[in-house]
Amino acid sequence: MYQRILLAYDGSREGLIALREGALLARRCEAKVFLLSVLPETGGTRMAENVYGGAVAQQVDTYRALLARGVEALRGMGFDPVARLAIGDPSPQIGAFAREVAADLVVLGHRRRNLISRWWSGDTGAWVTDHVDCSVLVGRNPVSDEAFEAELHKARPAGPAA
Repeated sequence: MYQRILLAYDGSREGLIALREGALLARRCEAKVFLLSVLPETGGTRMAENVYGGAVAQQVDTYRALLARGVEALRGMGFDPVARLAIGDPSPQIGAFAREVAADLVVLGHRRRNLISRWWSGDTGAWVTDHVDCSVLVGRNPVSDEAFEAELHKARPAGPAA
């Protein structure tokens, strides 16, 4: 069904839920996996860089480590993911990468926010669904560590490596 799945991963609890749900789906579909982490570039980030030189570089290092953990988790499932770290507004970055890799599914996490915070920071899921030409899955199904491990140890379907 899906052959190219993009997992948007920010290291949050919700991001981990989406990563696991998307990875299990990719495994079942024998899909190629793409992993994207986006360091949000905000006015606060630019201000911090002006006050404390190297603030952005420190954040980049943090996000690189986050991306490496996501890649490691996916490799543990038998994937060889294509991973990228982007800097900017997450929604357009996700949309651009989805187009670049010809994703047929984008998997996002969901964090409940109040109306004010949604207005202030935007709604990534809504923007992505309006600006990509593929399906979007909002991963909200928590997979326990035990269930995840059990799924990992199931025999992989025969066919090409993911």
